[in-house]
Amino acid sequence: MNVHERWPEERFRQLRQQADPDIDKVVAGYLDDQPAGSGPLELLKAVIQELAAAKREARAPSGEPPASAIFEAIDFAADLPEWGDDRELLAKGQAVFADYGLYQSAALFCKCLPMAYVEVSSAKVLAGVSRLATHSLTRRVAETGQMLVDVMGLKATNSLEPGRPGHTTALGLRILHSFVRALVNERFADHWDTERFGPPVNQELLLATIFDFSVVTWEALESMGVTLSTEQRAAHLYTWSVFGHLMGVEACRDRPLTLEDVEPVSERLGRLYESSDEGRRLMARLLEEMEEFMHLGWRKLPRSLVHWVFRDARYGADRVPELLGVPKPAWWFTALFAAGRAANRHAALAGPVDGVVRWLVRRLGRQIVVALIDRHSDGQAAFRIPEDLAGAWRIRQSRPAVKTRELRRTVRQKVRAPARRLKERPT
Repeated sequence: MNVHERWPEERFRQLRQQADPDIDKVVAGYLDDQPAGSGPLELLKAVIQELAAAKREARAPSGEPPASAIFEAIDFAADLPEWGDDRELLAKGQAVFADYGLYQSAALFCKCLPMAYVEVSSAKVLAGVSRLATHSLTRRVAETGQMLVDVMGLKATNSLEPGRPGHTTALGLRILHSFVRALVNERFADHWDTERFGPPVNQELLLATIFDFSVVTWEALESMGVTLSTEQRAAHLYTWSVFGHLMGVEACRDRPLTLEDVEPVSERLGRLYESSDEGRRLMARLLEEMEEFMHLGWRKLPRSLVHWVFRDARYGADRVPELLGVPKPAWWFTALFAAGRAANRHAALAGPVDGVVRWLVRRLGRQIVVALIDRHSDGQAAFRIPEDLAGAWRIRQSRPAVKTRELRRTVRQKVRAPARRLKERPT
């Protein structure tokens, strides 16, 4: 069977209508056993806290048992799949993040998350459940960043083995997705178009998520001037396939995704792109979060780089900034766009343009990581990065450093306040 025969249109229709029946059955039984009045929303909030505790335990083991009966219902000691036990390949895949972490941080915010927001059912779930469960649209963003660090940011330390952070994160997400499906069924069943969207967090969206963190990331890196080798891309996709298997992704159940799968799957997933109120709101909040932490004079850098990474995207993804209502780039970035187009015709310009873009991306990536640490370093799902990565990226996580950055941010907010009030004034 050739690769296109493995990915017929009918398979994607089936994936869209398929959830995760094995874990859904476990969660349904768990919900039935709870006292009267304990609905999916209350239990989802509790599981979020318990997952945070489980992840802390995975990073710094204390010997304590799992945080909840729902975790005991899942085999937390499950081994990696037989095809996913290549330690050398996993280490090579993780090394991609260790080597290009700041670029991938920028890619997460500028391309991976927008790709999730432009799929309508995903945007509805992210906007609605985040508001209900955490009262914060950006808390989920911090948790996504922490997932990236836990899975890929622990170079050659076997993070996907049982009991380690990546493994715990994958199984915890599988549980959370099941609770999300139960919550949507309880709260929004009358308004959820199952025929159109399938069940919430269905298998098609899970496959798209694996592609967002692998294939979409490579494309973003290339637009930032970083081109991964074929070996690096194959190892990176293999590592995310192992994570997908642990997270219950049907496409990764029996075999890893390979580079041969990239084109046919990307082409099929391209039909999902659509504008929605929820997606535009999520994008606006994401930009607001990023731009608040940018230094004076650089506030519009995030929106500008969003336009940059999508400018030559394939399979209709070049429309994503428009579909999400991303504001126009900074005036000074327009000149860089023109230089980028000229570089396509004159090879001599490519080096200087790529150098400027790489410098801007590293600057944004570092600011993103700093922002997540400063905004979300406390609380039930604290965002932290390993000390070796913090040292390599020149990011201080100490309390005095955080306080100093908070003071600088307060100054920036005061300087920007008059312009913000003028912008918000009714016309």
